[in-house]
Amino acid sequence: MLSIKEFSQMAQLSAPTLRYYHAEGLLVPARVDERTGYRSYTFGQVEDAMLVTVLRQAGLGVEQVRRVLGKPGAALALLREHSARVQRRRPEEDEAIQTARDLLEAQPRPRRRRVPAMTVVSRPAPATPVGPGRQEWDVTEAILTAATEKLIKTVELYGATPTGTPWRILAPGTASAREGSFWWVQIEVLGDPVTMAALASAAEVRECGAGDELSITMPGRHSMAKYCTAISRLLAHPIDGSYLDIAQLRHVVLEDSAEFSAPIRGATSPL
Repeated sequence: MLSIKEFSQMAQLSAPTLRYYHAEGLLVPARVDERTGYRSYTFGQVEDAMLVTVLRQAGLGVEQVRRVLGKPGAALALLREHSARVQRRRPEEDEAIQTARDLLEAQPRPRRRRVPAMTVVSRPAPATPVGPGRQEWDVTEAILTAATEKLIKTVELYGATPTGTPWRILAPGTASAREGSFWWVQIEVLGDPVTMAALASAAEVRECGAGDELSITMPGRHSMAKYCTAISRLLAHPIDGSYLDIAQLRHVVLEDSAEFSAPIRGATSPL
């Protein structure tokens, strides 16, 4: 029989880890002294310890390791399932690592900029889910992307030219309403008066004067947390003699970031 110290050295597992595995039923000692509580192991259990160690290094949780050990015949199938989960999760982890690096390196801060006068075409994307979950935001993004593509096709169909990157605005009062909430998808366009008049029959067309806006770019995937963080940082930024119109917050979703911009209202900012 091997003492816990001897077994620890052979299995390359610390004594606390062995006690933990004993408590979880993964590596039960061959004998436990009822008087002293000392644990003893057999030489053959080193192989069991090796298997547990390898499975844990592969990323399996204690419960998963218990399932593998409890069903030797199904062990390979369980391991394949775990491998598939790891492969699916890996791109998300890589994305999260890059986003964390960008956030720590860039320290996103608001910036004030001048926006020229423009003609903006808008269409609503009704009944869009709004919620904190990743899945809800992915559904939202799919709906808004489809609505934006449809808007661009409409603009081109009527002979106008879309310019720049499209954006969306969450309709005021719908941020927390799950029923009937919607966004406006919008894009700047160029076209002569006749073209614009014809386009107005299929979408909302309006002229926006020049003005200032406050903008911040959050790296990584668009999310509720980034949306709230952007609002917090924009509102905390000092704007002397003016105020920020958060109700008109524009979301520009880029490939690797999301930009949030709100018009600055006041005597000197007629946007």
